[in-house]
Amino acid sequence: MTRKVDIHEVLCRAGDVPLIDVRSPAEFAAGHIPGANNVALFDDAERSEIGTLYKQAGREEAVTRGLAIAGPKAGSLVGAVRELAADRRAIVHCWRGGMRSEAFAWMLHQCEFDIAVLQGGYKSFRRAAHAEFESHRSLVTISGMSGSGKTQLLHALRDSGEQVLDLEAMANHRGSAFGGIGLPPQPTVEQFENELFLQWRNFDPDRPVWVESESQTIGRVYIPNPIFEQMVHSPAVVLEVDFEKRAEFLVQVYGGFQSQEFAASIEKIKKRLGGERYQRAMNAVERNDVLEVARISLEYYDRGYQRASAKWAHRESM
Repeated sequence: MTRKVDIHEVLCRAGDVPLIDVRSPAEFAAGHIPGANNVALFDDAERSEIGTLYKQAGREEAVTRGLAIAGPKAGSLVGAVRELAADRRAIVHCWRGGMRSEAFAWMLHQCEFDIAVLQGGYKSFRRAAHAEFESHRSLVTISGMSGSGKTQLLHALRDSGEQVLDLEAMANHRGSAFGGIGLPPQPTVEQFENELFLQWRNFDPDRPVWVESESQTIGRVYIPNPIFEQMVHSPAVVLEVDFEKRAEFLVQVYGGFQSQEFAASIEKIKKRLGGERYQRAMNAVERNDVLEVARISLEYYDRGYQRASAKWAHRESM
């Protein structure tokens, strides 16, 4: 019988034993356990074919077809695992820890690998993540208007040994309409949650965790409700920086990027800027006047900050 391990054992042993995700590439891309390696038993089209066959003709037909597809690939699949597991030990999983991972584990056992299967599969990881988000941490929020250097303070705290939750780094986004300029593509919402889970669970609950004030949406990803509620009700350090200094700071951050990137970002908030401010911003882009673009953007974002501050006025300041 295949040895089973639960998600808590997998997380405690992270990095010690290779974790093999045998789901299809599309499933893996949508969300996976950080650090896992995708060695897909079926590609996306094969998985779709087998799923359709299961619904239309039943389990036996689907299993038979699955074996026919996987059989010719067995050698290359074992070879891929051998490259990842030099000592021939690994943990495999699929979505629920069912047929795919069991079949994959059986195949590896025949080649004298020491293999365990994650009980409950990737789904058990997702359950553990959502449960962990409900746990309390001693958050301290760094707040302030756009361009006040909140991220830089967060990084300085991290470098000094403080516990820091850098949501924007995980999201590959700075949190505004301009936030994706110059950064890699954002993760899926699911993968953002997965990365957040591993950080959240490792924080010492008896020490402060510093986090930058954010909207619940960062680009296209979302801060889970339980964590966002803790952020909203946490004590805050408020940075107060002169308007012109903030505009100059934004020039330092964004000044090296192309004008078309600014134009595309301004288009995203065209309606909220209003016709006059939008036209001023686009004219500034044409002149490559990044400082003027920064000033116009701050006019817009400062109003949003003031509205949000009114909602959060009950919070304790530090």
